[in-house]
Amino acid sequence: MNEFVLALGWFGLYAPVALGAIGSAWGCALGGSAAIGAMLDSDGGYGRFIGASLMPSSQVIYGIVIMFSLQRDTMNADVGAAMFGIGVLSGSAMLFTGIRQGEVLASAIHASKAKPEIFGVSLAPAAVLEGFSVFALVFALVLAGNIGT
Repeated sequence: MNEFVLALGWFGLYAPVALGAIGSAWGCALGGSAAIGAMLDSDGGYGRFIGASLMPSSQVIYGIVIMFSLQRDTMNADVGAAMFGIGVLSGSAMLFTGIRQGEVLASAIHASKAKPEIFGVSLAPAAVLEGFSVFALVFALVLAGNIGT
């Protein structure tokens, strides 16, 4: 049983990066596709579309930070269980917020094609989702600091 928990711990160590990368890639693909479509319909302002479509890329960065904060010199069943829980749950938050952020950004990009003046305010929902990712990051860092104490 201990070997299984240790394997779960190793899985939990790398889960934030893997799940964050999936969320970032998926979200950037959604936003990027909308940006490409918007460039076909617009005569300028391409940089803002591309810039907005890259917003979900932060989830993989947060996942890397969480992974490094979870690293330990020794692994036992208690540490492995904690790493699994923190890694998988925070990684799932990064996955979900990355995908949803991409969807929100795609909508913002589409809307700003017709009304360019709403571009800035249309990014507010994506910023709220970014805040949820930061909350997950902070809670994972706090919990990771208490593993094995």
